[in-house]
Amino acid sequence: MQVVEANGARIPQIGLGTMTLKDDVCVQAVKAALKMGYHHLDTAAFYANEKENGEGLRQSGAKREDVFICTKVRQGDLMPDAFAKVLEQSLANLKLPYVDLLLIHWNNPNIPLKLSVGALCKAKKEGKTKHIGVANFTTAMLDEAWSVTSEPLVCNQIEMHPFINQDKVLAACKKHGMAVVAYCPIARGKVPGADALELIGKAHGKSAAQVSLRYLVQMGVCSIPRTATPEHLKQNLDVYDFKLSDAEMAELKKLNVANMRVVNPPHAPQWDTP
Repeated sequence: MQVVEANGARIPQIGLGTMTLKDDVCVQAVKAALKMGYHHLDTAAFYANEKENGEGLRQSGAKREDVFICTKVRQGDLMPDAFAKVLEQSLANLKLPYVDLLLIHWNNPNIPLKLSVGALCKAKKEGKTKHIGVANFTTAMLDEAWSVTSEPLVCNQIEMHPFINQDKVLAACKKHGMAVVAYCPIARGKVPGADALELIGKAHGKSAAQVSLRYLVQMGVCSIPRTATPEHLKQNLDVYDFKLSDAEMAELKKLNVANMRVVNPPHAPQWDTP
């Protein structure tokens, strides 16, 4: 198992993203992934599938300590009392006493980071999470979060794939010793069919999706691709038996110029410009 180490956390580099996976589809995907060798599950209160993630974990027979589980608290629940209540519900849904990583899912500009990050720190001090972090934070938000936190923030979970330029956020995370966890690492299906990735994939006997994941692996980024298809689950793990050349990495880096966001909801922050 390949891990990325950051501020005391060891985050398995390839995980299973479960957003939109519901009911038994989610249970079976989690169970299959863990049996296949995954060690990292990503869920959130907002996904309404924490119960299914917990059930998949139990059905898989995997040891709890061998699985790194992340959940998140949404922007409407970041005041300390609401935060604590949502976290209690998340743990009840998962049927677990703690998670490995707890994130602020999206920031709320109307709630001071001192309060929301304070609630994160409190959850860690109470043993309800081993590590804490953020998601969808800009460079300015990261600096502010670090100025008010009493505990190390181990990651920033952001959209990342070859078609987006995240250089500024990557540099800010590096400055703070944080890992980057990439969601939508295959750009919600826009990677398959992209000429550059298909061509590079053919040269290595790999799919375009695997090339996209390998690109992130070589950048030292964690990825949480979402799928419920057993074949894709296996392929997403199978990215350690080939290496992209410097020229191939440079070619993929050029695709960043598209700066295409597939996730940009109304509550998104003012993103950093490339």
